[in-house]
Amino acid sequence: MNIITKYRFRLLVISFAVLTSCKQNPAEQKRPNILFAISDDQSFPHTSFAGCNFVNTPAFDRVATEGVYFSNCYAGSPGCAPSRSSLVTGRYHWQNEQSGQHASSWMKKYVPFVDLLDANGYATGLTGKGVGPFRYAHSEKDTLWRTMNAAGQTHSRISYTDATDERFAKGIRNTDYFENFKYFLENLKGDKPFFFWFGAYEPHRSYEKDSWKRMGKKLEDVTEVPGFLPDNDEIRGDLLDYAVEIEWFDLHLQRMLNYLDRIGELENTIVIVTSDNGMPFPRAKANCYEYGVHIPLAVRYPKGFPGKRVVNDPVSFIDIAPTILELTETSSEGMMPISGKSILNILKSDKQGSVDETREFVLAGRERHSSSRYLNRGYPQRVIRSGDFIYIWNIKPERWPAGAPQRFNPEDSSSLWPMFGLNEEGKYMRSGSFLDIDDSPTKTYVIENFKDAEISRYFELAHGKRTETELYNVIDDPYCLKNLAGTAEYATVQNDLRGKMMAELQRTKDPRVVGSDKEVFDSYIRYSPMRKFPKPEHTE
Repeated sequence: MNIITKYRFRLLVISFAVLTSCKQNPAEQKRPNILFAISDDQSFPHTSFAGCNFVNTPAFDRVATEGVYFSNCYAGSPGCAPSRSSLVTGRYHWQNEQSGQHASSWMKKYVPFVDLLDANGYATGLTGKGVGPFRYAHSEKDTLWRTMNAAGQTHSRISYTDATDERFAKGIRNTDYFENFKYFLENLKGDKPFFFWFGAYEPHRSYEKDSWKRMGKKLEDVTEVPGFLPDNDEIRGDLLDYAVEIEWFDLHLQRMLNYLDRIGELENTIVIVTSDNGMPFPRAKANCYEYGVHIPLAVRYPKGFPGKRVVNDPVSFIDIAPTILELTETSSEGMMPISGKSILNILKSDKQGSVDETREFVLAGRERHSSSRYLNRGYPQRVIRSGDFIYIWNIKPERWPAGAPQRFNPEDSSSLWPMFGLNEEGKYMRSGSFLDIDDSPTKTYVIENFKDAEISRYFELAHGKRTETELYNVIDDPYCLKNLAGTAEYATVQNDLRGKMMAELQRTKDPRVVGSDKEVFDSYIRYSPMRKFPKPEHTE
């Protein structure tokens, strides 16, 4: 081979290497984006994909239809802060000290998976509601507290103006979620893959009453009122106002999906859509029944996950962090030990129905929700779902589950408001009682009519004290109305679920079961507004 031939051959080899390198690098850099969308207070049945007749959710339906729909996803808690804590840490909220409790402080040691994605080359950000409500560091004096929201850097500056306001109802936040997402992609993401947290404040209360009329909805659209609520026009209207706000969340998600499609990024984006806990109605949110902890979940990524599947395996919020870490090939080093298990094997499977036989159960629970009882005490619960059943352990059954029935006058702490917050005319006073239930037309109606023979049952379901143990067949009884605990027929099921629950609580060192201070949760400082309640004499 002469020198010219050798030179040409060497040039050919170099050219081939360069071409091969150019082809490989984009593929190596093309790690999947993640759009994580989470609504605020939405129960599992309330999407049109799930068959709900009074809500229209085309964006969620697209994700669920083209992706994987999880029919049995359970939030970390029936309240927002502890649930979101479980989501970003992969741990049960009872493992996260005050960083798992509503309106307390977020400690630096509870590192969220978002931080690790950021360190692994992802552009991260959020718009709307992140991981909260928590108290984050206000100054250098807060040395133990985290400064930035645990969901990432907030991008919520773009808001609606008088000229651009298109909101469906007055209760909707003025943050333009889509425009903030678009700004992040166009100005901040750069060449990196992204993880973006879209946290709507909807459908959290309060709502504009009768906003549904403006949206062309009809009372008869509500073909089924949950069995724990009265079925009348007042409650149906409240459900339709709730639906209006779900649709606002879905509208912005749809705009995000369409934009990603236009810029050619949708097929390389894993879309995850869920909610933090159940609907803000009596016996739902802040309760460990189905409508409090069972939430929607759909995941779309056609090039990586076979779609058009419905998976019935029980999955939990504690499984989301390890799943995202595995998807992005990100180490969990730096985080506290994760209790959840990745669902990537389910996502990559082509099966539906029951996919992973090792997934026998999921747990959730609650402690404090709002400031609702004497000395800010909570209503501790733990719940396990396995097979057709949920088992609930009400740890302090002597307490009122929805909050105290009476409080001190907020303007004169020496005087008591009347029982149930009902004034002399029998009208409910705003924030008058049972404050673990958000004020609403439904709550007002049930309290004001508690003496009515037909309504008294619903009043008792929402507000009355409960037995220490509850057991429900959620397939036959999704509203959790028939307590099977203590019956001979279901003794084996009850004992089995109780045993599985206690073993998991012991494994994860729940202070309610393991350790010397079982009341530690009530000791954590609450940084949101406090209320004053009378000291219980014989009951709580």
